[in-house]
Amino acid sequence: MLKCLSIANWNVWSVYFIISFRIPSTQAFFGLEGDVVDIYQREFLALRERLHSAEQENLKRSKELNLVLDEIKRAIAEKQALRDINRTWASLSDETKLKLWNVTTSKNVLQLPSIFHHLPHLLAKESSLQPAVHVGQGRTGVSIVMGVPSVKREVHSYLTDTLSSLMTELSAAEKEDCVIVVFIAETDQQYANSVADNLKFPVEIQSGLLEVISPSVHFYPDFSRLKESFGDPKERVRWRTKQNLDYCFLMMYAQSKGTYYVQLEDDIVARPNYFTTMKNFALQQPSEEWMILEFSQLGFIGKMFKSVDLSLIVEFMLMFYKDKPIDWLLDHIMWVKVCNPEKDAKHCDRQKANLRIRFKPSLFQHVGTHSSLAGKIQKLKDKDFGKQTLHKGHANPLAEVTTSLKTYQHFTLEKAYLGEDFFWAFTPVAGDFIRIRFFTPVRIERYFFRSGNIEHPGDKLFNTTVEVLPFDVSLTGREKTPKYHRTEDGFIRIGVFHNGLAEGEVDPTFGPLEALRLSVITDCPVWVILSEVSRPSHHLFTTEPGKRCLIKNPFYFRQLKVIVH
Repeated sequence: MLKCLSIANWNVWSVYFIISFRIPSTQAFFGLEGDVVDIYQREFLALRERLHSAEQENLKRSKELNLVLDEIKRAIAEKQALRDINRTWASLSDETKLKLWNVTTSKNVLQLPSIFHHLPHLLAKESSLQPAVHVGQGRTGVSIVMGVPSVKREVHSYLTDTLSSLMTELSAAEKEDCVIVVFIAETDQQYANSVADNLKFPVEIQSGLLEVISPSVHFYPDFSRLKESFGDPKERVRWRTKQNLDYCFLMMYAQSKGTYYVQLEDDIVARPNYFTTMKNFALQQPSEEWMILEFSQLGFIGKMFKSVDLSLIVEFMLMFYKDKPIDWLLDHIMWVKVCNPEKDAKHCDRQKANLRIRFKPSLFQHVGTHSSLAGKIQKLKDKDFGKQTLHKGHANPLAEVTTSLKTYQHFTLEKAYLGEDFFWAFTPVAGDFIRIRFFTPVRIERYFFRSGNIEHPGDKLFNTTVEVLPFDVSLTGREKTPKYHRTEDGFIRIGVFHNGLAEGEVDPTFGPLEALRLSVITDCPVWVILSEVSRPSHHLFTTEPGKRCLIKNPFYFRQLKVIVH
């Protein structure tokens, strides 16, 4: 089409050229030679101008034709896409349809509300809803997602202790069926990265059990425009407002990861078997009408939601995030859902009880004293959590127990070994030790040590090694055990404490052991609790009386506590 147009234009101008250039007569040519040259020059200049104009017009028409062709192609593509959409729209989930609808609201007369209606500042930056820090494997398809928001505290951080408690109480199978999301609710990316680096849970992060995220610097609105309400000073209003947004961010991130979502805090400890207890309690509910399952009576700790309900909860929170704290907003949601304004308060409470179901005893205890609100001290304790055992006695084999640690009051190492009490000592320094020397050699297959307890989760052993002394030194010469570090007094280093725990296998080539020792390598910043020492299986290489002694005294040395304040 374009080629034909060009030829047609050239034919028109060719005719014009032939008509215009009439050859002058011989008389005129010879009589007026100078004038003829001028005439020809003017004619050629005029011709060049006309050709240039024709060329420009030709280019213009060509562009117009290309635009028309593009429109035709686009119309064909849209028609085909529409056919595909009509075939697949019915198969899309409601959530996907809603997302597609919101994306195309500019073409619709009616627009659906979204997070941008409540937080319009988010439109300024495309990355405002993307985590600035994201550490983890992005695990999905689990039963329970646990959200742990954490902020910078002026005095002391409980985050590592909280995570250690949560993960220690999980079995191997439970660790595969959940994910713990730590939300560092700070826009300082350098600080968030430092927290993630200092957590030192590489195995848990690599396996997908633990994730760490932080918000974009553009996520939070301008808090300086907040108004004081309910008698709270401006700083407290800012604190509770930001806290609401923190919960929203965490819920939005977690909602697609699992079946249930459990809201926790960063200063708690967990009961043993808490995960399976929560999961079974949720699955055993006779009705799906429930909205919140409570596993702690304190604040926003241990609150379980169905993941499918999180969108409703987040949207409600976003509508009123500046007005009221989270616990009030949750109560309002339930009031809206089930309370009849024409009925009395007692009727309303009965209806809400069907949505908010409490489990006892509590599975989580609050241990922090320094609130995330600067300057606030809160010694909140969940009475339904119950008093936890601080020591547990076992019938241990005959042994001599010694330590270089200074004992506190009457909490001696001997009482701990006999199961009468726990061992309490002052702050360890480099070179301190706890030693168990068996009267008869014992073969150990595995070891497990736990430091810190439920009342003092931060009192742990730091940079402390596990060492064994083989009974038969000839079996463990340096040339036979090159991968192990041997101390000057003959002990072999087989393990070290990580996050308050030390566990592993004992090389069977060591044979029966004469002694076991914990050695402190560097000064500890706090007092320390050694709350559990366990050797699951053992054999005795000695005389028959020694075997009878072992049968009467199976070696399970637990709840040996070195509590250091």
